[in-house]
Amino acid sequence: MSGRKRLLFLGVCMLLTACQGPQNEEQKTSVRIGISLYRGDDTFINNIRSVLEEKAKEYERENGIRVTLDIQDAKGSQNTQNNQVERFIALGCDVLCINPVDRMDASVIIDKAMTAGVPVVFFNRQPVEEDMNRWDQLYYVGVDAKETAVLQGQMVVELYQEHPSAVDLNGDGVVSYVLLEGESSHQDSLIRTEWSIQTLKDGGVPIEKITGGIANWERSQASALMEQWLAAYPDTIELVVSNNDDMALGAIDALDRAGVTGVNVVGIDGTTPGMEALENGKLLGTVSANKEIYASAVMGLAVSCAMREPIPEEYPLTDGTYYWTPQEILIRQINTK
Repeated sequence: MSGRKRLLFLGVCMLLTACQGPQNEEQKTSVRIGISLYRGDDTFINNIRSVLEEKAKEYERENGIRVTLDIQDAKGSQNTQNNQVERFIALGCDVLCINPVDRMDASVIIDKAMTAGVPVVFFNRQPVEEDMNRWDQLYYVGVDAKETAVLQGQMVVELYQEHPSAVDLNGDGVVSYVLLEGESSHQDSLIRTEWSIQTLKDGGVPIEKITGGIANWERSQASALMEQWLAAYPDTIELVVSNNDDMALGAIDALDRAGVTGVNVVGIDGTTPGMEALENGKLLGTVSANKEIYASAVMGLAVSCAMREPIPEEYPLTDGTYYWTPQEILIRQINTK
């Protein structure tokens, strides 16, 4: 083969490659996406699931490509999720969207996907960098945990700077707070805890920690902890800093049962129940990822990989792998009389 013909042949091969995978000879008319959720009863994940289903239908209408979503609940079991991935691959799924149970143990999923040549879009719970670097068909969609935490801290800092008495409820010059944390091994929980508190300190809020505890993202666990704290430290707690909205709502439940008013509670996620509590004046504020963009990014990356097309330009990737969803502070109107 002459040098010119060899170059032409290589050029054609390159054109047949997109999303790091081979292009089918015939245009696909349908895609099958396997989705595994770490826990289907997680409020934030449920919100994202609903929007994913909407986005799949929207893609069908706009492109005439049938999208089949096979959505499974791992119910907090990594072994169950691994089995679900095997089933997805056996059923011929074109791409996997995985909300991992254990972010530290994504290697089994990656092994199975690599062997089968099926791309993976992880979301919400970020696998470790070493795992993400193993293959060029691995992606992650989520929020920047540090940015989330800083925004949560900022809402309290700005309120304190404008109206100190709205945060320092008893006027003693110290804001006494309790801290509700998510899973001890979850990177977002660790980062949110560190940077929300650091932002309060950097912003000049004179804080003092009363106590804290791990409630594993769950409303009921947070409610039980808050009930204990209210009994142990009566008339002391002025601020509740929570790693997510569900735990913040659990704290509010306990405050309501105890008949305690005025305590500021801040969350993260902007879930539907969280927004209702914000509108009702029970939640001071939350940090919300744009769920439309979040789910659109997951679906956009997944469908592009399934169709062997380039990643859409509206989802710019950091290091060719990560898409970070934009976030915003949502805070209730404060009546300072």
